[in-house]
Amino acid sequence: MKKFLRAAALLLAAVLVCASFAACGSAGHTANNTEYVIGLSGPLTGGAAVYGVAVQNSAQMAVDEINAAGGLNGVRFKVIAKDDTHDAAKVAANYSSLMEEGMQVSLGTVTTAPGLEFSNLSKEDNLFFLTPSASGNDIPKNDNGFQMCFADGNQGAVAAGYVNSTGLKNIGIFYKSDDPYSKGIYEQFMENLDSSIETVEAVFTDANTSDFSAQISTLKDCTFIFMPIYYTPASLFMTQAKSIVSPTATYYGCDGFDGIESAEGFDITAIPQEVTMLSHFNSKATDGAAAEFVKKYTEKYGADTLNQFGASAYDCVYAIYNAMKEIAEGGKEIPVTISPSELCDLLKGKFTGGFTYSGVTGSEIKWEANGYVSKEAVKYVIKEAD
Repeated sequence: MKKFLRAAALLLAAVLVCASFAACGSAGHTANNTEYVIGLSGPLTGGAAVYGVAVQNSAQMAVDEINAAGGLNGVRFKVIAKDDTHDAAKVAANYSSLMEEGMQVSLGTVTTAPGLEFSNLSKEDNLFFLTPSASGNDIPKNDNGFQMCFADGNQGAVAAGYVNSTGLKNIGIFYKSDDPYSKGIYEQFMENLDSSIETVEAVFTDANTSDFSAQISTLKDCTFIFMPIYYTPASLFMTQAKSIVSPTATYYGCDGFDGIESAEGFDITAIPQEVTMLSHFNSKATDGAAAEFVKKYTEKYGADTLNQFGASAYDCVYAIYNAMKEIAEGGKEIPVTISPSELCDLLKGKFTGGFTYSGVTGSEIKWEANGYVSKEAVKYVIKEAD
């Protein structure tokens, strides 16, 4: 009988230990929080680091300002960033680590491929995220996800609208067919492009990212080339094509062009063609919220990582803060130990209930029920033609 009681006691103790560990998992990890924790995963090293570093810097700058002003009813905010090197395979480990460190709300990821993985993981925990720059159409496919950037479909549609308004009769297109970001924008662009406009298309894949001579030959007679790709292959194409494509031609990209003028080993002044991009941020603004952000950012971090990804992250933090502030002012308590799921339910209701935010990347910014952002776009000239 004593052996039975001893065994039963040991079994009960084991159950209690397991329960204790379970309580320290994703459902109870915020019990010891003393600050509201904002998590994010992004490329802090590697070829896309200019994006991730800009997001980390800008999010931290916003949090520093909010904390200096008293936080939310005296409670401070904290940003925790993890490096994913633009590799979706690293997101799960980052996500787990962020949850263990108390993440209650998130900026998701910086780029699209990792963002798709983050979206799936965060759905299980009902974690609210507002990504500054992961623009894939499916990033906000679950009701806990929102975008501050234009979705790829929005970028494609807006870019097509611009081209339709120019009177162009034919254009070139250069895109990466095995990249969700590039292909997503391309497909929406084609759906919205006027059928009277003829296109000449050249594609590339991961199998060839160093020699674009064949694609340049295909596009050499085009005076307008739409390039929904990231700046690394774009800068290589421009360098290899600078004496082949007409010097009066225009290269037109989307947010993947952001930071191209600072790309390592790339001299944009040696490119005779005009380089432009669709954007929601003007880094050359001389007044307003954008100009103020540029001044503060460059004073603190310099100009090398100044781009719209960072501007968007700055707005993400302030939008989350403002939404939480309005929720609290409306009588809902937001304790510092609130669980991610509880906070998510509050924020989802706010963001889909007519909440608006005005900041660096737009005024009267709103969100649709599908998580897409609604705001005006800016055509930004990175470099004028020689």
